[in-house]
Amino acid sequence: MSSDPWGRVDETGTVYVRTADGEQVVGSWQAGTPEEALAYFERKYEGLVVEIGLLERRVRTTDLSSKDATTAIGHLRTQLDEHHAVGDLAALRVRLDKLVATVESRREERKVQKAKQTDEARLAKDKLVVEAEELAQSDQWRSAGERLRALVDTWKALPRLDRKSDDELWHRFSHARSAFSKRRKAHFASLDAQREDARKAKEKLVAEAESLSKSTDWGPTAARYRDLMSDWKAVGRAQRESEDDLWNRFRGAQDVFFAARGEVFAERDAEQDENLKLKEELADEAEKLLPITDLKAARAAFRSLNERWEAVGHVPRDARPKVEGRMHTVERALQESEETEWRRTNPEARARAAGLTGQLQAAVDKLRGQIDVARAAGNNAKADKLARELEGRQALLDQAVKGLEEFGG
Repeated sequence: MSSDPWGRVDETGTVYVRTADGEQVVGSWQAGTPEEALAYFERKYEGLVVEIGLLERRVRTTDLSSKDATTAIGHLRTQLDEHHAVGDLAALRVRLDKLVATVESRREERKVQKAKQTDEARLAKDKLVVEAEELAQSDQWRSAGERLRALVDTWKALPRLDRKSDDELWHRFSHARSAFSKRRKAHFASLDAQREDARKAKEKLVAEAESLSKSTDWGPTAARYRDLMSDWKAVGRAQRESEDDLWNRFRGAQDVFFAARGEVFAERDAEQDENLKLKEELADEAEKLLPITDLKAARAAFRSLNERWEAVGHVPRDARPKVEGRMHTVERALQESEETEWRRTNPEARARAAGLTGQLQAAVDKLRGQIDVARAAGNNAKADKLARELEGRQALLDQAVKGLEEFGG
């Protein structure tokens, strides 16, 4: 028989562990000496010591959940209660009891922390809602729209509140965004209507210009073309896609007329040669405006030069492309500068694209909803018909989105 401070082996090979409640049977050992038996069960005890130490470290240094920690403690306690190890089992129970207290303390700490995070999230979402409701009344369409999109990203990054509170705040937040979008669409729809009015007015000017292109009443017709040009400038810009085409037709009609007049006035070559000199001087002055650094001053200066240019009259036909091309280069630079300034301060063109995109998106969404309803009702024929219509609308939407992207988002 062999003994140990925490256990012994009797003559039958039965192994005991000593506890405060007396000796408890650990197991039976028939394969070797009593010392080997005790050593075996002591190693099992050391294994429990290691497991408890690892669990203590995990509880202390990691984010192990209270539920998982409690489960692990229960598993170790069961092993201790089964008395399959030789050692100070009472000391290990004490350590497990302390670990239970630590886990409970950590649970309370996390509960408090979670409550704090929830309060912080509620405050943050309240601020987002207030800012969104203020932005909903803004007329700074671009900057306010960008800020609202940024607020959405911020909202998504915040933790959720209880369902009722979160839904109420989100409803206010979403309503503010919708209100802003509705006002912005109405604003740019009005601007788009103005562009459409300008297009219609210029269509009439083009029609008259084209009707005059064959006139041989040189003086009055030339004067009328000057009036038409003044009217053209006073009307304002049409939609960009229409503006260039209308201008080309308008200018082309004038070119036809003045070309015909030029042929009739061929005998005035000497006068036209003098005109060429004057226009070359004007082109020299115009080119000095480049590069454009002061758009307002350059525009005024070019307007004055252009008035003098128009007053000069025609030049020899073979010289016209070159000298007019020089002025056109300066005019194009002015137009590009104006376009840049217009884009910077007046996002109507982008708004048009955005409005069209929004309308098409709404139509696509509506069709999808109708398809779902038809499918659910078993009306596949109607659903298939709507699906074909959806394909066409989706193609238009894709084109509209691509066009919107060309304006920088």
